[in-house]
Amino acid sequence: MYAMWTIFTLGPGMRETADKLCEGWAPVLTSLKGFKSATFIGDDSVGQYAALSLWESKEDAEAAIADTDPKVQEQIGRMAKGPVTRKVYEVWRVVGAE
Repeated sequence: MYAMWTIFTLGPGMRETADKLCEGWAPVLTSLKGFKSATFIGDDSVGQYAALSLWESKEDAEAAIADTDPKVQEQIGRMAKGPVTRKVYEVWRVVGAE
């Protein structure tokens, strides 16, 4: 299993905007090959938000980045205060998962 971190900063007090972005991305993510789940987190006081998505394989996660990056840059990048960071990591241990 592999995890993808997507991190972006919108600025303080932008939780509603971040929530709408994440809501819009849910059907996109669920349609992609190998997608397992996504968790959205953030610190509204500084306006930094992130998505942690899980994928069946590294290839699936990397293909998701390649397929969605133009849309990410268009939708999130134009509002972000700085670059949108996306990185894939191997999940090598899970503790406390159901």
